[in-house]
Amino acid sequence: MSQLKPDSVIACLDCPDHVQAVLDASLWAAARMQAPIALLHAVPSLQQKAAVDYSGCLNINDESHLLDAFTNHEQLSNAQLKLKAKALLNQAEAYCEEQQHKRKVYALHRHDSLVDSLDYVDNYSKLAVIGHKLTCKTSLAQLIRMSHCPILVTHKPFVAPTQALFAFDNRATARRMLAWLCKTPLIRALTVHIVMVGKDTPENNDALREAYAKLKQSGIACKKALIDGRDVTQTLQRYQIDHNIGLLMTGAFGQSRLLELIQGSNTKKMLEATLIPYLLFPKVSLDEPL
Repeated sequence: MSQLKPDSVIACLDCPDHVQAVLDASLWAAARMQAPIALLHAVPSLQQKAAVDYSGCLNINDESHLLDAFTNHEQLSNAQLKLKAKALLNQAEAYCEEQQHKRKVYALHRHDSLVDSLDYVDNYSKLAVIGHKLTCKTSLAQLIRMSHCPILVTHKPFVAPTQALFAFDNRATARRMLAWLCKTPLIRALTVHIVMVGKDTPENNDALREAYAKLKQSGIACKKALIDGRDVTQTLQRYQIDHNIGLLMTGAFGQSRLLELIQGSNTKKMLEATLIPYLLFPKVSLDEPL
């Protein structure tokens, strides 16, 4: 197993239905961020031995029969788990080479849970890319809550976006994401629609205008909109569809736990509802106290 290289894009290969989409999204992000790609495969060697079906997720070389051979096993030995992981990682590396990716691609095979494996890479990564459907017991929401680095959640197939919707609510997490977006090359070539769902008040207009100005000053093509909508998720979805936007961006879990308990979490609602790639910025920042 290769050692983690700082500032990598982490491609999480633990979603069999989304392996190719995760690789395509990681290739897209790594090319823009000029970062190496770490192919992360996490399998707890003792806690979880049930076979997960990866057959057909990538069918590009002679090792595909190894993945097929494990499909009908109810349980795998540690040796078989290692062999299956090696076959998957080799296929993933070959796929990246096939796409003529010019930056380094390397494997990270972890005999640990996905949560603990992401914790291992979290503090030193530029971005984690993960499929929408996990095979572990941890939910996407739980995984994102614990993250320190931005996470891109993708459905299949991944389609490289030309426009992004940044849902800005002026909470601390959204402001941190705004600062990050102004610096990252990830969205530099996209048109960003910065959208606030809220009342047409001087405070909201001022906050939106300031955020829009920061994006413009950073050289990002952008548009702004303040929309009075009763349901944040439905309002953002309608705007995304109307403007044919291919990437959603929000801060993650910016509401207080009390508000989430009373109103429900907008982040969880968006995770469940959106069918386009979804970039989430963590609530916990390494640079700020908890």
